[in-house]
Amino acid sequence: MTARVPLAALAVVAAGVSVALHLGKLSPAIPALQSTLGLSLVEAGFMLSLVQLASMTLGLAIGLAADAIGLRRSMMIGLTIATVASLLGGAVGLLAPPRIVVWLLLLRAFEGVGFLLVVMPAPGLIRVMTPPGAEKAALGIWGAYMPFGVALALLCGPGLIAWAGWPGWWWVLALLSAGAAVWVARVVPSDVRRGTGSLATDWRSRLKITLCSSGPWFVSLAFAVYSSQWMAVIGFLPAIYAEAGVPSGWSAVLTATAAAMNIVGNVVGGRWLQRGMAPARLLRIGYGVMALGSIAAFGQWGQGVDAVALPPALRYLAACVFSLLGGTVPATLFMLAVRLAPGPATVSTTVGMMQQASALGQFIAPPLVAWIAHRVGGWQWTWTVTLMCSLAGIILASRLPAASRGGTA
Repeated sequence: MTARVPLAALAVVAAGVSVALHLGKLSPAIPALQSTLGLSLVEAGFMLSLVQLASMTLGLAIGLAADAIGLRRSMMIGLTIATVASLLGGAVGLLAPPRIVVWLLLLRAFEGVGFLLVVMPAPGLIRVMTPPGAEKAALGIWGAYMPFGVALALLCGPGLIAWAGWPGWWWVLALLSAGAAVWVARVVPSDVRRGTGSLATDWRSRLKITLCSSGPWFVSLAFAVYSSQWMAVIGFLPAIYAEAGVPSGWSAVLTATAAAMNIVGNVVGGRWLQRGMAPARLLRIGYGVMALGSIAAFGQWGQGVDAVALPPALRYLAACVFSLLGGTVPATLFMLAVRLAPGPATVSTTVGMMQQASALGQFIAPPLVAWIAHRVGGWQWTWTVTLMCSLAGIILASRLPAASRGGTA
């Protein structure tokens, strides 16, 4: 499968993974930050979601400007910002605790800017550099960049934090982003040679066409209700295991395995689509299984010794199924983002709109889940948030034919 994908496209995927590591690096560091800085659970939730601030506010604008900036140039700028922000984040560990929290929050927002500048042009770069027979394979690999990066962060983070502290963890990821920037600079052709540096149409026209079409709205809302619940569940798994007394090493392996299941879901979803499964049906399956999986993983009825819940092994299996079948949703939506864009000149704008909606969901969901857990004294009502998101996704999937007609008009 990967043999037909050009090396330059794999470099773009590696860049996406490197910034996804920054997105996921905070989850394994939450116990260390709580013990050294006195972070509350809600503060940790905001720090988890602050990296999405740039996507929430700039996603559509960056999508509009990607062609003018140059896709490769945009990616290089984003990798540089992520590298510098992570280097500075490790350096502020030498400050007094109150100032550390303020600086970490600010630098997380800058990391969000770098993340956006990297992932926004990536699908366009892959489409341009990949020959016609390998587009689906390359985009399928790209669809797994987020769970792959988050899984790596969850798996490697605890060991590196125990060895070098959380500032050392920040510095290691800065070096990885710098390495990805070097690889992209060496193998990805320049924007001028590929002709991606000019606008196909006036940005106002592209913005109007995109906002007036139903297709971009569909993929944006559908991606928001997916990514918000996945990040809320996977992002807090280390903290849940820590409260349950699970050793940090096992917590890292269990959480990383659950996150990695999403990679398999992306690949499987792409193959099912390639074999002719209807996108609406695959979306309903993905959202439906996420709803059932979250209820099984976190649901608890009753209090104290009378509480009824599944055994821990089955609860963990349900979390893995939640992530596995949930992976079919982004695999479907990345394909639909190209298909439902009003035209070739609005693909980047549509992806930007989708990223912005996704970031809004990821910004809201982790603090909301943390607040519910704080109010009820546990995680047993987490499933109420994910259930609402999944039901919204199922309703959206039932509207896919109308969105498709609007997007291809």
